[in-house]
Amino acid sequence: MDTIFLSEVKVQTKLGVPEWERMTPQTIILDIEIGYDLSRACQSDDVNDTIDYGAVVGRVRDTLQENSFQLVEKLAEHLCQLILKEFSALSVKIKVAKPTILPGLKALGVVIERKKQP
Repeated sequence: MDTIFLSEVKVQTKLGVPEWERMTPQTIILDIEIGYDLSRACQSDDVNDTIDYGAVVGRVRDTLQENSFQLVEKLAEHLCQLILKEFSALSVKIKVAKPTILPGLKALGVVIERKKQP
């Protein structure tokens, strides 16, 4: 399996357990790895034989503007399932980081990985 990666994607979303934290959008940083068979695209040089990276980023930004989450875990799961279903990915690994949310920490977050169900 091959991997498409999107590194340090900055997105605005409403996220957090306390209600006050979800009142205004905050910046989160995503690292996304998408498992996909790229052999056809390597031969054809045709975007139709791969996953359109710009479309993935656009869809991620849209869904995070439309939805609010309490937990980074739920947000990461939502994005994994979206990419698996809408882009026919074979697997997705997502790192969600909330920068500077706690004093003395650069960031906090989760990394999850999901595979397409047979």
